[in-house]
Amino acid sequence: MPKNNNEKIENIVEENKLASPLQEKKNKPILVVENLKKYFPLGSSWFQKQKHYVKAVDGVSFTIDEGKTLGVVGESGCGKTTLGRTILRLHSITDGKVMYDDIDLRTISKKEMTKLRPKIQIIFQDPYSSLSPRMTIGEIIGEAVRQHKIVPKEEFRDYIIETMRLCGLPAYYYSRYPHEFSGGQRQRISIARSLALKPDLIICDEPVSALDVSIQAQIINLLVELQEKMKITYIFISHDLSVVEYISDEIMVMYLGNVVEHGTTEQIFKNTMHPYTKALLSAVPIPDPDTKKQRIILTGDIPSPANPPKGCKFHTRCAQCMEVCKTVDPKFKEYEPGHKVACHLYPQD
Repeated sequence: MPKNNNEKIENIVEENKLASPLQEKKNKPILVVENLKKYFPLGSSWFQKQKHYVKAVDGVSFTIDEGKTLGVVGESGCGKTTLGRTILRLHSITDGKVMYDDIDLRTISKKEMTKLRPKIQIIFQDPYSSLSPRMTIGEIIGEAVRQHKIVPKEEFRDYIIETMRLCGLPAYYYSRYPHEFSGGQRQRISIARSLALKPDLIICDEPVSALDVSIQAQIINLLVELQEKMKITYIFISHDLSVVEYISDEIMVMYLGNVVEHGTTEQIFKNTMHPYTKALLSAVPIPDPDTKKQRIILTGDIPSPANPPKGCKFHTRCAQCMEVCKTVDPKFKEYEPGHKVACHLYPQD
């Protein structure tokens, strides 16, 4: 690894130990993803000369500023979770760049990536399965804090209790076990575990989808409150557009491993351009029994990512499909400042 990358990582590690949890941060790009790909190889026989792959993430690019939230939405199987895990290098990167603070995460060693782990954290979908049943809450939250030496030993317990307090967890929970808590409390514990490492970026992988609606609101409000206090950056992965609208500054819509539309929350909801995004928005329920909404029903199943259709991948389910859609990939173009779409319904030149 280049010497300058080594120096940058060491500086980040030292700054992390000295940083206050409420330290002010500057608005700047914290993560730049360029043409990111993650392909999973399929089993091949002796007669197959060329391997086949599941193209879970197929050329995704975006930039996210510090202290902002990027919402990633799409149907199950579109590549949302794989995108988050690949950014974290929980999956190896097939191709492309993931630049965190000018460091290419694809090129650094596992040892150096381990040093950066505190700065990029994840909150998993199922809080119970992500918490060890044999460890107390204090041990769960503090395990990585001790491993990465975030605070001195004599300050360890007070630091964990203060982190718990920030996440709405009383100090007497410190010695209890995960099975003693409700789903919402377990998710707060998961948030506290990530927060204790003083991260700059947290990838939220559908953190409220397994919770009741009332508890969802509490967790979302907690995430918003923590972001305002600590300038944390979120990548918020979800299939619930009403939740994403509330928390996100920008929204990225994925279909079969590709981004089909990307813009600010206002642009996506008030000037929806891609037919797939329109179909997703039409499925969002309105909390008014007297208001009727025209639902866009998508026919057919999602094509296999191992054998995607030619041209626009969405054309097999699109009611506005044209002949060009079946053979030519649409360009991912900007049609208004910050609003990009990949669709043949709009000028391609």
